[in-house]
Amino acid sequence: MEEADNGCEWDVASDTCELATEQLSSDEETDGKEEDDFKTDDFKDGEVNEFPDLEWLEELYQENDSDGDLAGEPGDERQRTFSATARMFKLRRNLDQLDNFHRQKESALLKAREDLNRLHHSIESLLEQRDVLEREIENQEAAKNSVAVIRLRAQHKNLCYELQREEEIEAHTNNELRQQELELSEVELEVGKFCMLRQEVQEEERVFQILKAQNAVQRLQQEKKNSHTLQLKIQNLKNFDRGNTDMLEKMGTLSEKKTEDGRTNRKVGAKYLKETIRRMQQQEVEREQKKRESMQKRIQAVKLLKSNIEATQENLRVRHSRAKANTLKKERQQKRLKESLQAQGINSTRHIYQQKRDEEMKQKQEEFKERQKARRLEIVEKLVEEEQLVKSRKAHQAPLPKTKTGHKILSPGRIREKLLRYLDSVHPSGTERDTTLRNFSASGSSSESEYQEDIIPKEMQHPSLPDSLEEPEFCGLWDQKFKLPLNEKTTLTPTEVKREPAVVYRKLSTTPKKVGGKQIKGPSFTSKPEVILFKDFEVGETYKKKVILTNISYITNHCKFLGISAQLQDFIMINFQPPGPLSTGMSCEMQITFHPSINEDLEGEVDFASAAGRFSVPVRCTIKRCDLEVDNQFIDFGSHVMGQIISRTITLTNKGALATRFSLDTTKPVPEIHQVQMPSHRSADTQQDTICADQNQSSASVATRELHNMDHVLDRSSVSRQCQRESQVSAADPRSASVSSSMHAQIAEGFSDSCDIRIGNVREGDIGPFESVKLEIIFSPTVPGEVKLDLYIKFSDPTSCPIAILVKGEGVGLPVWVVEPNIDMKICMFDHLYQEVVTLQSSTSRALKLTFDLWPEMRKHMEIIPRTGFLQAQSSFTAHLKFVPRNTLPQDANKYFDSATSVLEVPMAVQVAGQVQPVIYTVQAIVTSSDLKFGQSEVDFGYCSIYQSVKSSVRLTNMSLLPQEFGFVGLPEFVDVQPNDGFGTLLPQETLEIDIIFSANKAKEYRFHLSCKSGINRVFPLACRAMGVCPTLALSHSLVQFGPTAVGDHSTALLYLTYNQTVRNQSKQRPSAGARLFSFTPPQDSSISITPAAGRLLPGKLITKSMQLLQHDFELPVVQWRCRYGVRPPSVENLTERCLVLVTFKPKLEDRHIKEEALRLLLKAKQTNEEDIKKLLEEEAKREAEPNKGKKLSKSSKMSDFSSKTATPIETQPPDNIDAGGQRFEEARASLLHSFTSRYSEYTIPYFVSDGDPPEEDRQTQPTWSPLNTVYLKLQCPAVQPPLVVVSSNIRNYALDFQQVAVGERVIKRFSVQNISEESLELRSSLLDIYGPFSLLNSLRGIGPGEKHTLVLAFCPTLEKKYCETLEVRCQKMTLAVTLRGEGIVPAITSSHSGGLLDFGYVLEKESTSQVLKLQNSSAVTVGFKAMLYSLSPSKTQGADEKVALLLGGYTDSKIQPVVGTHNYNGLSVFSVQPVEASIAARQSQDVVVTFHPDHPSVNYSDRLTIELVNKTKLCVLDLRGAASAHNMYLNGGDPLTVPIESLLPPLITSQPELAGQSEEMEIPVLVTLRASYSMGTIRPAVRELQIGCIRASKKGSDFLWDNLASLQQRGFSVEPSKGSVEAGSRHTIKLTWTPQSGHKPNEVVQMCVPLTVKGDETRVYNVTLMALVSTHVD
Repeated sequence: MEEADNGCEWDVASDTCELATEQLSSDEETDGKEEDDFKTDDFKDGEVNEFPDLEWLEELYQENDSDGDLAGEPGDERQRTFSATARMFKLRRNLDQLDNFHRQKESALLKAREDLNRLHHSIESLLEQRDVLEREIENQEAAKNSVAVIRLRAQHKNLCYELQREEEIEAHTNNELRQQELELSEVELEVGKFCMLRQEVQEEERVFQILKAQNAVQRLQQEKKNSHTLQLKIQNLKNFDRGNTDMLEKMGTLSEKKTEDGRTNRKVGAKYLKETIRRMQQQEVEREQKKRESMQKRIQAVKLLKSNIEATQENLRVRHSRAKANTLKKERQQKRLKESLQAQGINSTRHIYQQKRDEEMKQKQEEFKERQKARRLEIVEKLVEEEQLVKSRKAHQAPLPKTKTGHKILSPGRIREKLLRYLDSVHPSGTERDTTLRNFSASGSSSESEYQEDIIPKEMQHPSLPDSLEEPEFCGLWDQKFKLPLNEKTTLTPTEVKREPAVVYRKLSTTPKKVGGKQIKGPSFTSKPEVILFKDFEVGETYKKKVILTNISYITNHCKFLGISAQLQDFIMINFQPPGPLSTGMSCEMQITFHPSINEDLEGEVDFASAAGRFSVPVRCTIKRCDLEVDNQFIDFGSHVMGQIISRTITLTNKGALATRFSLDTTKPVPEIHQVQMPSHRSADTQQDTICADQNQSSASVATRELHNMDHVLDRSSVSRQCQRESQVSAADPRSASVSSSMHAQIAEGFSDSCDIRIGNVREGDIGPFESVKLEIIFSPTVPGEVKLDLYIKFSDPTSCPIAILVKGEGVGLPVWVVEPNIDMKICMFDHLYQEVVTLQSSTSRALKLTFDLWPEMRKHMEIIPRTGFLQAQSSFTAHLKFVPRNTLPQDANKYFDSATSVLEVPMAVQVAGQVQPVIYTVQAIVTSSDLKFGQSEVDFGYCSIYQSVKSSVRLTNMSLLPQEFGFVGLPEFVDVQPNDGFGTLLPQETLEIDIIFSANKAKEYRFHLSCKSGINRVFPLACRAMGVCPTLALSHSLVQFGPTAVGDHSTALLYLTYNQTVRNQSKQRPSAGARLFSFTPPQDSSISITPAAGRLLPGKLITKSMQLLQHDFELPVVQWRCRYGVRPPSVENLTERCLVLVTFKPKLEDRHIKEEALRLLLKAKQTNEEDIKKLLEEEAKREAEPNKGKKLSKSSKMSDFSSKTATPIETQPPDNIDAGGQRFEEARASLLHSFTSRYSEYTIPYFVSDGDPPEEDRQTQPTWSPLNTVYLKLQCPAVQPPLVVVSSNIRNYALDFQQVAVGERVIKRFSVQNISEESLELRSSLLDIYGPFSLLNSLRGIGPGEKHTLVLAFCPTLEKKYCETLEVRCQKMTLAVTLRGEGIVPAITSSHSGGLLDFGYVLEKESTSQVLKLQNSSAVTVGFKAMLYSLSPSKTQGADEKVALLLGGYTDSKIQPVVGTHNYNGLSVFSVQPVEASIAARQSQDVVVTFHPDHPSVNYSDRLTIELVNKTKLCVLDLRGAASAHNMYLNGGDPLTVPIESLLPPLITSQPELAGQSEEMEIPVLVTLRASYSMGTIRPAVRELQIGCIRASKKGSDFLWDNLASLQQRGFSVEPSKGSVEAGSRHTIKLTWTPQSGHKPNEVVQMCVPLTVKGDETRVYNVTLMALVSTHVD
């Protein structure tokens, strides 16, 4: 821990030094910038605020504004500004701080050296004492004095311990000394950096002092001038005062008068001011009073609001809990359904999805029905408005002419009837419903209104209607006079009926008609009965009726049957035989047979024709209905004394033919609960349809009858819609309806029972047709006063309205009563005394004797004092009630005591003399126990090490209904109870986990009891037992508390595993004290790692298989040991019985969580993509929307095509398929790190210790592991959010991989880190190996919250091997470790040309030729190269002496030429290379093109090409040669006549132009030297070769010819061939031979000139000079 603290001090010191350095460096940068700004003399006023301690300097400059800025020295041309002076003071301050810091470091270093010297002396003295003790021990052992030996060994052990501690302190001090020296050297280095700056500051200070002195002199002179001027002014004023004395006196008089007037005015003003202040104070008091009142009102309002808010919150909490419970219930049901489907082998996902689709479709169907019903009501309203409008128009307009007789017009009643019938029949059912819904869903909301508006006209235009094309169907509504239906109760059937026939007849016109010259008025026939009525019919039965038609006209008439109404055709059959002519008063019979098949009301007419016109007989068919009534709807009981019981009876009668079920209760009928469930033979759907049909009929009939009252129609229609919704809800969920009805029944029953007025035994039942039921109502007053109650008789028949009954009664009170009739004793405990007061009040005018009755069962537990007393007139009497519940209360008073709820309710009575009814009061109490119960009777801790603690949890339960305090008292020293040290409070029926921690201090058996005492001083014991053991091995610490560690960082702890000395000495417990094997077992996939995890430890030795590296490293220097393990190496004495154990905590994110987060992000991206596509589709639909309907399908098809093209589905994959380390994986990791919350983990890691080594016979056998030796290590590991995260995509799992890089090549990669904390971070990095391949190229800086910083790293391998290094990015709160990896690969590059000469041959001037070099990369990495020409290299100046020698004529060897030859006239090199620099991919090749482009003839073109790899390795070196000719024929060979170096200037003498008519041949000199060798008396002929080449073919040919060959032969020369031709692009060799003739003198030179004619594009003549001699030197 001390080392860690010192490390922190060193970090602080380093940070301080760095801060000082950064401050100075920043000052230098600022100074540099300011100096640039000073050149323009642009100083901003805002900069002055940076130096608050230089205000005096600013004042100094402000005083000299008139004189300008401070002047500089005479040699200084520029003026000094205020900013420059401020900079000087700032630099001086920083330098002083640096000097102070340097002095502090020097003093700290001196102190550390003194401490180190003192420790050296102390260690030397301790060593001497140890040597002395060892000698004494040897002497005593020789003398066999065991007592002295034991004493000396104890002293020796203490001395060794002190020596060890002193050595540790010495090592620690030595480290501090080195750190101080390092810090001092760093500070001295920083001081040295600013030497020049210090001199500059000193020079500026000297200049500033001079300027300050000059300024002081100038100020003194200015002060003298000002003083002289002031004296002159004073003298002038004195002279002026002497002449104006009189004026001053007058002014004094006036001023005194004004002063007096002002004093008077102030007195008057003070009077009024006091009155004003008093009035203002009074107003202030009134305002304060009003303010307090308003504040009180506000406080009351706030309290009220707070209470309302609390109530609302409670309601919301209840609703939320209920909604949550419903959600959980649905989830469980769905899960159960899914499991059942999977068990059956059904695809649960598909089934659930289909179920959801069906529910959505059903919901859409219901919505569609609601819209249809609303539309029907709107149409009815429009019809009513139209009829009213027709009436108003008809009242103001003349009657229109009659329509043609050929056109048959429907009456308004028929039209309205047909329209309503159509509206009832538009309910989609079966296939039509599905088709309608599909069309509705496909067309969308935009076409919904159009569909509803268009469907009615299409249906109304029925093809069976006659003349539908001639006149519209509603034509003439305002022309016809129509009658209302005969009976107002007539309703229209909503069921589907057959269409009306093609011919529809009209009723008889009331217009008088003449027959036989007589005018007939009214109907000519009458029927008996007038209305054919089939009442209370049943479906499936057959009914017959006989109708008599009588002729009541005054003429002979006939009767003809025409037909029956369309709605009756399917149910009624007419049996009528035409009677022929009937005289007046004669009659005929007609039989009607009615066979109903639907349970609905029907209405129609039977039409006949007579001589006088048409007439009809009405037909009405009614179903069975209920007709319910009571004999009395108001019951008055009158006045009665409390305690009496009075009953009244009412009679409920059913006059209808339909049975129903009734219920009598007090709940007000509402639409959703007024229906009572009763059994029915029809299904719920049939009932629902019937109810809806009846409601629709009633709505339509009301709209038809009461056309004049529009508001009433709307009200009824709204009620009808509400009833329809309620009936649908009840039919869809019968359980809810039954639950609601039962709930209301319970409420009504409870209310009626608690009230003085109650209902008798008959509350509900069945009432048959034409029956009566007696209902009893009872009045028993219990409270004085008037009582009213509204009772309602409700029926299951939906057409029957509830009947309300008002019941009234009045109760008269008793003369004696108990003030509090319910005495609540609250919650009581057994065997405790509780008291209460019973008070009685009298209203009589005489005294009464009272006797308190007490039940025999309660006499052991309850007592009333006094039992008897007298209650005086109009006064009160008080008695005391004592209640002591015993444990036998449940057995004694089981009649009044409920054992399940522990509620005691005892009715008590007080007998009053002269009063028949006793006074009743009730005593209530909840009796509970005071016991505390443990979950187990005994706690067994088992085996417990003396170095560990064992925790056992016990459940402590409060059996009482009251909270109880408890505490464990008298605990042994080796037991601890948590939480809260064993004290606390238990809520009613609460169970608390109590942790009992046992820490054995000795190896023995423990048996003890723990006492838990409650708040009422009751003790509850708990037996415990344990066995204390002493393990063989022990750790230095059993608990490790890591500090908050960020994810990605790590924390370490160093522990020592030692051999227990106590066990070694206790031979009885451990008979063998040999080697021990140990093994740590950390949790798998956890953030904990332990090194070593297993090993073998000998007593007194450090022999560990896993720690061989540590043993080997004991010989390492201290610095290398500390760099490797982070701790100081142990001394030789510390090796005894110790094993280093390194525990590392490195929090990380689990791959499972990262993959789940990646899947969540993927689903979120998919959802976002779908939403974007949906928005795009909506926008596209809006843009392409057209008003006509014909293009809707095309628009929808376009939308579907667009969606199919636009949608880019994101394939979701399971978390296991997400690649660890991929892009999605890293994005999910970054997301989790940004949202990471602190977590705390605890690990208990066991390490097992064996009883010894395996047996020697079989070392592979496992040794015995005793549980007594098992010890546990507890780790507390808090993990926090990392303030610094990596945000680059090239980092995978905190590793930056450079892959394979060629040796010598440099690869740069970057990665960024981001500060996700809320504080600024100062970044630092660890030092990389200065001899390694990795390097950090940029510096680190501080980053603010949310900012990023990019680190630039380079990798340059020097050897062919794999490299790995760790870069630590440090900040204040964490260290981010990034692993750097890379592999060096030696590039394998081959060239098609190995090197040497690369000759381009001859080229025509100003033309070019190229040659290609192919470079092949056989390695697995990309390799870069450079192609460098020697002529373009900076090192070509090294050959300057060679060129000078050539130019001065010192060049003698013709075979050797300079590296760089002739250049072009423009000064550029004649050779060029492409590409100059490139990279060759792995297993690829690269072509390098070398181009030769001369601009003038020369044979001295040369250069050198070097191809070099990135690692500075030369791949090949090529010497480039080339020649240029002005003509296509050239001659090559001979001796050089000039130096190889040519001038870049073009030749000054050019060839003269050819004269007219002359063509001269150019002669070019050529020298060929032939040397014949003479040796041993023999002469060998000399042979030379010339080459004639042709660059390009010419029209004139390419020939050559030697002239004067005969003379050559005479001198011994021979030429072969003498003439010939040369092909284009080739060379021809000419062989010249000289054989000395006989008699040739050895020193004689033979010279001969021979012309050689070359014919090409031009004819050129070479004057070849042949020089021959004999040489004795052998070449």
